Amino acid sequence: MADAFIVDAVRSPIGRRNGALSSIRGDELAAQVLNALVSRAGLEPAEIEDVQMGCVTQVGEQGWNIGRMAPLVAGWPESVCGTTVDRQCGSSMQGNLNAAAAVQAGHLDLVVSAGVEMMSRVPMGSSGGDLSDRLLERFEIVPQGISAEVIADEWGLTREELDTYSLESHRRAVAASEEGRFANEIVPVEVSNPHVGVLVDTDETPRADTSLEALAALRPAFLPDGKITAGNSSQICDGAAAVLVASGRAVERLDLEPRARFVSFGLAGVDPHRMLHGNPAGCAKALASAGLGWDDVGVVEVNEAFASVVLQFVRDAGLEERMDDVNPNGGGISLGHPLGATGARITATLLNELERREARYGIASMCIGFGQAIAAVVERV
Repeated sequence: MADAFIVDAVRSPIGRRNGALSSIRGDELAAQVLNALVSRAGLEPAEIEDVQMGCVTQVGEQGWNIGRMAPLVAGWPESVCGTTVDRQCGSSMQGNLNAAAAVQAGHLDLVVSAGVEMMSRVPMGSSGGDLSDRLLERFEIVPQGISAEVIADEWGLTREELDTYSLESHRRAVAASEEGRFANEIVPVEVSNPHVGVLVDTDETPRADTSLEALAALRPAFLPDGKITAGNSSQICDGAAAVLVASGRAVERLDLEPRARFVSFGLAGVDPHRMLHGNPAGCAKALASAGLGWDDVGVVEVNEAFASVVLQFVRDAGLEERMDDVNPNGGGISLGHPLGATGARITATLLNELERREARYGIASMCIGFGQAIAAVVERV
C-alpha cells in the first residue's frame, strides 16, 4: 500500500457566532483556505484531482455540493473535482480517510481534504427532519447535550470537574495563541465586516477573562439540575480548514516536502442514546491497525464536543496521568467546533504540535452524533 503524505494543513481563524467571519459565505471562506493551501505548497490548482469537503448542514449556502462549489469560487479550473462529505462532526476527518484511501490505493495522487461550517449563517440542525418511527422504536434518541449529561452521570463526573477542564481548555488556547503556536496553521482571510476590518488572522473564541467562578455561575443548558452548560460545551462558531494529501509519486514529481503521513484510521459504532462515547474504541482500532499502543503516541487531539466526552475518553483510554499530552492547545470548548471543519482543523493543530515537540506519532479522534467515532494515526516525517 502506498503512503498517503500530508504535505500541509491550514485553517481559517475561528469566528464566534455572529462574529468576525459571519459576513462571508461558507463557499467563499473555504475558497480562501483552499487557495492558501496550494499557494503554500507552491502548486497550481490544476494539479489537484479531487476535493473532499466536510460539511454537516448541507442546506442553503452550504448546499448544492459545497465541495464542488468552493474550488470553483476559488478560481480553480473546472477539471478539479469535488464532493461533500457528511459524517456529522467527523465529516472532514472522514475526508482525510477518503483522501488517504484514494492515494494509498493508487487511484489519485493529489487530494485536498477540507471542511467548512458557517454556523452563524446556516443554523445547526436546519438540514434535518423528523426521525423515523422505526428508529425511535429501537433507540431513545435524545439531543447531544442530554447524551453528554448521561455520560457525565455514568462516568461519575462532577460539575466542578467539567468546569475545571473547560477552564484549562481556555487557558491552553490563550497561551497557544499568545505564544504563536497557531501561526503556522492559521491563514488570514478577507471578510466584509466593517467592525473587524477586512482581514481576520486571529481566533475570536478563546476567552482569557473566564474563571472557574464564571463557569460555575452558568445555568445548565439541557436539564434543570444538569451539569452541562454553555461553558463546558463546544462553541457554535464559523471556520474552514484544509489538508493536502499526496502520493509518493506526486511528492517526487512536484518536489513537495511532506510533513507527515496518515498511518491508519479507526471507526467505531456505539449506542446512539449515549452516542458520544466512541472515541476510545475508534482510537483502539486505529492503533491496532498501525501496530501501536498509547505509549507510542506523543500527542492526542480529541474533539472537545463536551467536557464530559473528553474526561470519559481519558479515563477509558487510561490517559489520566498524561493530560499534558491531550489537547495541549485547547479544543472545541475554547477554540470552537465548526462542525464540518473540525476534523481538518485538529489535523492541522496535531501536525504543528508533533513538530513542536519533535514527537513521532499523534492521534486525532472525534465523537459523532447518533453513535459513531472516527480516529486517525499520524506519523511525522
